[in-house]
Amino acid sequence: MTTEAVEHPARRYDPHRRDRIIDACLDVIADVGVAGVSHRRVAEAADVPLGSMTYHFSGMSELLHEAFNRFANAFSDRFAVRMAAAADRDAAVAAITEAVEGDILSDQRELVLTQELYTLAARDASYRDITNAWMGRSRAALERHFDPATARMLDALIEGLTLHRALDTESQGGHVVTTAIARLVTTDSDTDTDTDTAGETP
Repeated sequence: MTTEAVEHPARRYDPHRRDRIIDACLDVIADVGVAGVSHRRVAEAADVPLGSMTYHFSGMSELLHEAFNRFANAFSDRFAVRMAAAADRDAAVAAITEAVEGDILSDQRELVLTQELYTLAARDASYRDITNAWMGRSRAALERHFDPATARMLDALIEGLTLHRALDTESQGGHVVTTAIARLVTTDSDTDTDTDTAGETP
């Protein structure tokens, strides 16, 4: 009796499959929101077998963590590079203005992903490590040019101005951003001066 060898299909070499799944997860979130994410949808978007989802991730929570971490890190890296390029405080103010008016939440995808992350973190505290790290990195970038208290206020101002620009049905105009940042930074400078001269005798 002749035994015929059984041919098995060669296993597909796909070293970047895990990364592709994470990127696909972000695309699915941007399209249907966190509530609409499923293993099947992400697998289809990444063009991988459904079994790859459970092979690479313990569950949906791990996948969402990985995806939002990637998004937040890329976002904060971009801001950090911009702030690091500023040679002085005036250049830093200009860089912040350009960031708000230009590349922060520059497209609908980033806006949706940001809001989905905030909503998820507000509902589930286990995701707040991502938002806390994001805010920490933003403040660290700002602290290259401003004191910690001012950096914290600027971080909040930047976020508020950016969301208003993205969501407002009427254009707020570039002068709103410039004026808001200038007022905060000017107030900060005045406070520093008052503090420095508080102990001087008139």
